[in-house]
Amino acid sequence: MPNINLIFYLLAGGLFGALALKTGIPAAPLAGALIGASILSISGKVDVAEWPNGTRTLLEVGIGTVIGTSLSKDSVVELQTLWKPAILITFTLVLTGLAIGLWTSRLLKLDVITTILGAAPGGISGMSLVGSEYGVGAAVATLHAVRLITVLLIIPIIVKFLNLFGVIKS
Repeated sequence: MPNINLIFYLLAGGLFGALALKTGIPAAPLAGALIGASILSISGKVDVAEWPNGTRTLLEVGIGTVIGTSLSKDSVVELQTLWKPAILITFTLVLTGLAIGLWTSRLLKLDVITTILGAAPGGISGMSLVGSEYGVGAAVATLHAVRLITVLLIIPIIVKFLNLFGVIKS
């Protein structure tokens, strides 16, 4: 069976995604699935999964659709007041990502394309696809996976502490 490895990865991702639901962290199924599939992959017990042609694109369309359906008429109304911070945040993140990417490349003597794309404020799948165009997709995916897992685990804790001490109100 040529896709048996893919089934193992789907099982590992599904199991860890389901377990992560119990944690209450934001995007728990995503983080759990990422951790589960990563652990299996890193273990070396199962060969790399070969996704059937078009499957990855179909999954990306699905993820895009899930995110897109969260936007509504209210989102457009909110954009009337949020367009300035949206531009400021985006501009700042892009400049910061470029600066950190260039700095990391020089400091650690790494490929500049890898570090710029790894520090870019994008999602793991999008930036990995861009990275694959330059032959560094796996390295970029690794950097974004570490970032994503760290952010999903740490930011909710920080928000809870800030809320606890009255710095923010939820």
